[in-house]
Amino acid sequence: MSVSILVVDDEADVAELFRQQFRREVRQGHYVMHFAQSAEEALGKLEDGIRPELIVILSDINMPGMDGLGLLRKVKEQRADLPVIMVTAYGDDERRRKANEFGAAEFVTKPVDFNLLKQQLEQLRPPS
Repeated sequence: MSVSILVVDDEADVAELFRQQFRREVRQGHYVMHFAQSAEEALGKLEDGIRPELIVILSDINMPGMDGLGLLRKVKEQRADLPVIMVTAYGDDERRRKANEFGAAEFVTKPVDFNLLKQQLEQLRPPS
């Protein structure tokens, strides 16, 4: 059974990196990857509905316009049950504290350890 992951990052090369790292899992039908280059685009995709079932949002914290913390707040207002994993290049304790307050499920530091991330995502998959 396929489930969806929404990756939100303003850097276009991040989408390609995730496509490469999840190529096998996508081919095997485990995941469908969706991408947004801004928090606003991600909220639009959520409003339109993402299929198959969306199990997690992976969002960069630092983005122009609405940042990842703003996205996290909006997502939690609309779908409190949806896990949001924050991705950051910085060890910013203040942002981490705020993200935890707003309900971030986890933190991932760039460069992303994709083996660890895949383990975390497997825990979010509904049982087949």
